Amino acid sequence: MRSRPELSLRARALQYLARREYSRAELAAKLRPYVQIEDDFEQLQPVNLDALLDDLVERGWLSDERAATQLLHARRPRFGLQRITHEMRQKGMSEALIEQALPELQDTELQSARDVWLRKFTGLAQDAKEKARQMRFLQSRGFSLDIIFKVLKTSGEED
Repeated sequence: MRSRPELSLRARALQYLARREYSRAELAAKLRPYVQIEDDFEQLQPVNLDALLDDLVERGWLSDERAATQLLHARRPRFGLQRITHEMRQKGMSEALIEQALPELQDTELQSARDVWLRKFTGLAQDAKEKARQMRFLQSRGFSLDIIFKVLKTSGEED
């Protein structure tokens, strides 16, 4: 069997970026295990991960803004404000990007919670146990309690 040639750090980064958008911190974490000394022009030189990431940003191939937009569009139909902002922080996105996304998330949170609730449940809870189950479900999706109370209070009136 032939062994697969080892990819350069740049080639590996481009493969990741070809699949989906990554934040700078997220891509750095994925590439860090592969950083090693590479043989460049018969001199051993350390690969500078930050320089590679700076180059990718400069060329427009790596963008935290695009990664945030992609995350928002992918998560908005299924999750609430708290869960999405937590995920953005986990992916290393800046607080400025998160703050920029908050107004859009807040404007659509009630409707998103209703949509998620309607996909999961057929109607309002008939007893306290069922109501608690519905509340826990919406909380696990990252919706705040005031949004959950609004959904459970008004969903029956609009049907």
